[in-house]
Amino acid sequence: MNKNRWLIALSAIAIHLSIGGAYAYSVYKNPITEQMGWSTTNVTIAFTIMMGLAGFAAALFGSLVEKMGPRKSAIVAALLFGAGQAGAGVAIVTDSVVLYWLTYGVLSGLGMGIGYIAPVSTLVKWFPDRRGLATGMAVLGFGSGALITAPVATYLMGQVGISNTYFILGISYLILMMLGALYIAPPVGNPLVDKYGGSTAGIQPIAQLSAREAVKTKHFWMLWSMHLVNVTAGIMMISVASPMAQEIVGLSVAGAATMVGLMGLFNGGGRLLWAAASDYIGRHNVFVIFFVIQLITFVTLPFTTNVILFQLFIFLVVSCYGGGFSNLPAFASDLFGTKQLGVIHGYLLTTWSLGGIFGPIIVTTIRNATNSYIPVFYLFSLLIGISLCISLWIRFDLKKLKKQQKEKDLQIGDVSTIS
Repeated sequence: MNKNRWLIALSAIAIHLSIGGAYAYSVYKNPITEQMGWSTTNVTIAFTIMMGLAGFAAALFGSLVEKMGPRKSAIVAALLFGAGQAGAGVAIVTDSVVLYWLTYGVLSGLGMGIGYIAPVSTLVKWFPDRRGLATGMAVLGFGSGALITAPVATYLMGQVGISNTYFILGISYLILMMLGALYIAPPVGNPLVDKYGGSTAGIQPIAQLSAREAVKTKHFWMLWSMHLVNVTAGIMMISVASPMAQEIVGLSVAGAATMVGLMGLFNGGGRLLWAAASDYIGRHNVFVIFFVIQLITFVTLPFTTNVILFQLFIFLVVSCYGGGFSNLPAFASDLFGTKQLGVIHGYLLTTWSLGGIFGPIIVTTIRNATNSYIPVFYLFSLLIGISLCISLWIRFDLKKLKKQQKEKDLQIGDVSTIS
């Protein structure tokens, strides 16, 4: 059966849109604590478990995803995530915090991690000419999931209650993810040449490495380090944006709520726009731009008193955060090829879990110790400055490697001509 690569992309978006709905957990927080009498900490633990497991599940099951293929992997993800969300409804009915942790936390986290990486390597293979755009479309779905789920869940809770909301959404996620899973499949041959009549010239990866070979290279750890700092900075900003803006520039509570909503748009939009731009200016240049923007931002924020400018800086950081996720698999495919991209991408996504832990802890610890957010900006300026140096280093290395490859190709061409 001949498949359309744009429908493959749509299938990936359906999967990512569903698992991204888990980011809307905050809308459940107050209703659950008020109705069930559970502590805020207990409710939040479920989300922490889910996010922590998601990144590590991507790494742990990356090789299994490669062996099973995108369709079977996505089906497993659909079953786990759907069961996790619907199971949270059972936890509400039975008034069990532990069951809530096991369902919303563990099952949803496993489903999210597997569902996140399952379509990505397949998309890259379908779009060898537009790797950034392809992964950007899928990850945009992930970033936008909460924007759709939040108002829907809020409306449903008001109409049918918390447990029924979880049942309805859990079944909806299962159906949507299954529809995506049943269509998605790896390409046969080269889709760009075989079906779309394009050329693969100039889009070949530096090497085709296995995951075991990739993690032994300095470029893997350079990319891992850069993404860890980018994720940590982004999650730190997301976790305290509202109180930080109110404290530093006097933004009102209503204004802060509006800002948080706009942050979601910049997070999602940054995933698509930065990824699409990377196809033209290169992934290595995009990461350099990320750290230049963030270095300027974090150095300037302590002296910023203008409310609009302060919010603009926050939006830029969140945009880079989202863009980092969409550029990561495409950058990995540039460096290591698509041989075991799912596994490699999974290893790189451990930064997601670590950043989710480190970001909030760093900002909370510093704020409590100094009674100010200002020292946070100085610390992250240092970390981002180091990351900028790494990004320039990897950019230099890639240019050097591509130059050597070009010279090698010319020599082979000369030999062929003589023969």
